Amino acid sequence: MNIDKPLDGVRVVDFGQFIAAPAATQILVDLGADVIKVEPLHGESARGIGPAGEAMLQNYNRGKRAMALDLKDPQAQEIARKLIASADIVVQNLRPGVMESFGLGAEDVLAEHPWMVYATVSGFGLHGPSKYRPGLDIAAQAESGMMWVTGEADSEPQKVGAQIVDAASGYVCAQAILAAYVRRLRTGEGDTVEVSLLEVAIHLQGTNWGQYLITGEEPVRKGNGQPSIAPAADVMTTRDGSLVLSAYSDVHFTRLCRLIGRPDVADDPRFANNTLRVANRKAMLVELRSAFSTMTSDEAMELLTTNGVVAGKINTYPEAMRSADVNASGLFLEVSGADGVPNTALGSPWHLGSVAKLSSEGDPDLGQHTAELLAELGYPAATVDALVADKIVGVG
Repeated sequence: MNIDKPLDGVRVVDFGQFIAAPAATQILVDLGADVIKVEPLHGESARGIGPAGEAMLQNYNRGKRAMALDLKDPQAQEIARKLIASADIVVQNLRPGVMESFGLGAEDVLAEHPWMVYATVSGFGLHGPSKYRPGLDIAAQAESGMMWVTGEADSEPQKVGAQIVDAASGYVCAQAILAAYVRRLRTGEGDTVEVSLLEVAIHLQGTNWGQYLITGEEPVRKGNGQPSIAPAADVMTTRDGSLVLSAYSDVHFTRLCRLIGRPDVADDPRFANNTLRVANRKAMLVELRSAFSTMTSDEAMELLTTNGVVAGKINTYPEAMRSADVNASGLFLEVSGADGVPNTALGSPWHLGSVAKLSSEGDPDLGQHTAELLAELGYPAATVDALVADKIVGVG
């Protein structure tokens, strides 16, 4: 077998919906796996929620093959079992108990195929009292404490402005799947992988949780800025925008003040060390912001970044997309569209020397590859036609 990518020859059956599970299998696609997306005849839930759903499909289902099955039907369940038997990895994030009701849960699959890697993404884990609750990104942000520490001190809790927990859960799941697959290559034994949005959301806040566990002091909302160091993650408004910077060590704070023409701020006894700067943050920010208000964002960034001060221009989405660093990364891909018009989608945020180019195939139409996959499984054309007529399978 000719291997051009790490997972060439590996087959994955993806029963995922929305983001978390499809994000995991999207990484496997980009590593070379043949990922087969199985959806109900009416399509996965993302297909019915407008532009947001279209974005999920486009960015987390590139290069997959799509099959539509009515898994409530025993014949469709048999097709799914044959599909799984041809695979190495199964991934799903359906509500706990649904796959088991079809006879396709982890226990059933591993009993028949002990070499299988079977991954499940859930909202709240598979062992606690919330096992059967529907779980989405926003619930995990809320219940992990993430929303509690996000926002201004005198405002209501805020969610992060993107589905960060869903996406991170996909990355975590892919990492664990790859570990289980490496183990299988070594031992011949399969494994189960369990990832929950709640656990990932808590783990994303490792520093906050670590400080809480060490000190017993509960984190609170403080808007921008870090609660125990200053200036750190503080926003500076410029003539044409804003930037964020960190210069909390004494050396870097002194350097910052001299660069902006305010050495007197570094010499001010109120700001003599980090503890004092945290205690007098508001006064310090008034002094720093007065200097930055006379500069453009580009002028400020040139001044700071060429002199070793950590800073980032706060970009809009169009500005981020025009960034020379983003363009150099190749993160945005031109992919094929269903109507023949190319679309732009996000690639995976990593680079391997062995993977010269990511797939330029777009996300598949509902059931686009059903007939092709059934033929691979040995179903004659006449049988496929009958399955379609009986609404057991769907074709694109």
